Amino acid sequence: MSQLTFAEAEYEIKKRKTRREKFLERMDALLPWKKLERQLAKKYSAGRVGRKPYPLKVMLRVHVMQLLYNLSDPGMEDALYEIESMRRFAGLRLSDNLPDETTILNFRHFLEKHKFGKCLFETIQRHLAGQGLRLQEGSIMDASIIAAPTSTKNKSGERDPEMHQTKKGNEWHFGMKLHIGVDETLGLIHSLTTTAANEHDITQADQLLHGKEKRVWGDAGYCGIEKREAHTDRKVEWQIAMRQASVRNSCKIVLRRPSKKRKPVSGRKWNMPSSISNGCLDITRSAIVVWKRTGIGFTCWLVLPTCCVRSTIWQREQV
Repeated sequence: MSQLTFAEAEYEIKKRKTRREKFLERMDALLPWKKLERQLAKKYSAGRVGRKPYPLKVMLRVHVMQLLYNLSDPGMEDALYEIESMRRFAGLRLSDNLPDETTILNFRHFLEKHKFGKCLFETIQRHLAGQGLRLQEGSIMDASIIAAPTSTKNKSGERDPEMHQTKKGNEWHFGMKLHIGVDETLGLIHSLTTTAANEHDITQADQLLHGKEKRVWGDAGYCGIEKREAHTDRKVEWQIAMRQASVRNSCKIVLRRPSKKRKPVSGRKWNMPSSISNGCLDITRSAIVVWKRTGIGFTCWLVLPTCCVRSTIWQREQV
């Protein structure tokens, strides 16, 4: 073993361990590195000419860190030079010949060329299940848009045919959509699929559920899922958020803001529905409105499975 540098010696005696170090230590102990390396070893160095490639163990760990921290190829190269905890996770030292951005890019293309992504994902899922880290009592479904270049200044002179444009809110996006299913307790991804960006979220729901759930959570994009033929036989508790328009129509209480000159008088009677004056009103299966009396009126908390929105409700016309 070579001698420690001054920087490494100072790092060893630092006073506390950072959150990044703790997280990387958990990843190091959790993932089945030996199994993953065996699956890639046959194709990694086959038919290579020129200089000796970086060890597979190093490049696999660098690739995992790039995914965990959502880094670009240049960003990953800079992180290896700047962050000691990342170098130690990859088994590198600052005095070593560190992988550059081109090497990191080529390794990702190697995984894509041989379609190792799905194979590695399934291996990790089996390992986690064997460790008892998949409770499978509930799943959370969601989808995210991944942007793609819209320019046609390329060799073919056209956009990627597998990508599509879609409108989200008031903005247009071009790319693909990633659909994921996550364990509700541990937050581990157990299923995923990809489509063009214009595919509706609900069309991929059957591929995101493993069939052993007791509860399923989703945003408003999955409204009406329990009525579809593919899910009518599922004996699960559907926790799907309502659309904003449905929430507004469910709460028919009209209150007004008082004049600035008028001050609230203690002891006045409020003409509020009895269900609200009790303190809590359940307006839907997955949304709750909680009311709290304040000095100028009422404060309303709208509680949904994925968010909590607060608004101040002012005095109502007195009787």
